[in-house]
Amino acid sequence: LCFVSKQEGEKIRIKITSLGLTESRVTADETIQQLFVECRLNNFLAEETPLSLPKPTGGQRIHYNYSTVINVDKAHNRAEREYLKSILLKPDLPADSLKFTVVSDPPEDEQDLECEDVGFAYVSLKEIFQKQRDVIEQDID
Repeated sequence: LCFVSKQEGEKIRIKITSLGLTESRVTADETIQQLFVECRLNNFLAEETPLSLPKPTGGQRIHYNYSTVINVDKAHNRAEREYLKSILLKPDLPADSLKFTVVSDPPEDEQDLECEDVGFAYVSLKEIFQKQRDVIEQDID
């Protein structure tokens, strides 16, 4: 997964650029054909890429080029701002990361199957805030 956190004023932009797979259960499983990515930050953000794309093969990447914004201005988004503040102030807060979930989307002809979480990645917001360095165009395992 590629992740971008770019503070633009009082916003945090999250961009899911692309997904590549290494040799794993997911690459070997022929029932997994389409993938989408969900991004979650506690109760404030739960977004997913609007499309599921065919599973990449042979070291290729699939490109979502999806982005979303978390507004954290004082006037209109106080709860989000207070939550981000708590990440900095409370040690060992369990939900201090953005969680990315790679999800298998069943094929059109097999809609009786359920979506299945097949991979996870995390980006620590606390680390970004403490180091004052955005994560821009970096791969996340």
